[in-house]
Amino acid sequence: MAHSKVSSRRAGISGPRNLITDVADLRVGNAQDDYIKTGVTAILCDRATTAAVQVLGGAPGARETDLLEPHNTVQTVNAIVLSGGSAFGLDAASGVQAFLRERKIGFEAAGHYIPIVPSAILFDMHNGGVKDWGRYPPYRDLGYQAVENAREDFDLGSCGAGAGALVAGLKGGLGSSSHILPNGISMGALVAVNAVGSVTVGNTPHFWAAPFEQANEFGGLGYPSPMPADATDLRIKFREGGTALPPAANTTIGVVATDAVLTKAQAKRLAIAAHDGYSRAIWPAHTPFDGDLIFALATGASGIEPSVEDFIDLCAAAASSMARAVARGVYLAQPKDNDLFPCWNTLKS
Repeated sequence: MAHSKVSSRRAGISGPRNLITDVADLRVGNAQDDYIKTGVTAILCDRATTAAVQVLGGAPGARETDLLEPHNTVQTVNAIVLSGGSAFGLDAASGVQAFLRERKIGFEAAGHYIPIVPSAILFDMHNGGVKDWGRYPPYRDLGYQAVENAREDFDLGSCGAGAGALVAGLKGGLGSSSHILPNGISMGALVAVNAVGSVTVGNTPHFWAAPFEQANEFGGLGYPSPMPADATDLRIKFREGGTALPPAANTTIGVVATDAVLTKAQAKRLAIAAHDGYSRAIWPAHTPFDGDLIFALATGASGIEPSVEDFIDLCAAAASSMARAVARGVYLAQPKDNDLFPCWNTLKS
């Protein structure tokens, strides 16, 4: 059979930090409470940044996401918040707003500064942590602490919004990666991995995201060979042992960012494409019991407006970067007191 010639482009390499902060004008801060087993991650934009969002999970929890649609008026945001705590975690954005308002950062109206801080939450209420925090949950204070801690270098694994995260059979966590395209545009991903599904192939330690791995960033194991017979079996969190699955007790929430100059509509398309990273790294993804959501940020710091061909590559980089970030979040998880699930590193033997 004759085959037509197919041209290819070099994919690019990870940035110097291999973090979303390899995209200029972004900083990230974490805060967590290991007794409660929960936390907050804040992505701080050093200048107002074009943003969009795409939700594909069946059980989302979010704040100020409608304004991100391309047809709505507000064009830029000042920060993004990812939080544990289920609906209680939506308070975290108030803490970030308070920090920004004190510094007169935000949308100015009639002499008032109104920070635009969209946020999303995951369910980490059932993970071995003690949730009797009294009348008010701690998320507003954790949000303030997280943005106060914002830096270009930040921790991954069992911290921030990933502090109490779980996937099927393993601890989840906070992951990040970056990707520098051949044309000089930077792409980064950040994710709190708390999926109902599994990030590893069957009962092996091999990650579904293996084809996209760079520089052994999550163990360098590749795919198992041959593929195990249970590779496509459904491994569902809390299902083992006959435990009933708590509705909406999951959710993977993330951010992709680029320094390209994008319109709000292009940022929306980038968020859509980044969900392919979930599909490449988690089996299954986007279930009725996940609230899978991805924000997209375009800082414009590179000054580069991508061509049609370049935008295809950028969307692909969003997906591959997100897949890598998912694997890194689980790979870097660390044991804590009263954990329900083990960490990935226990699978290596």
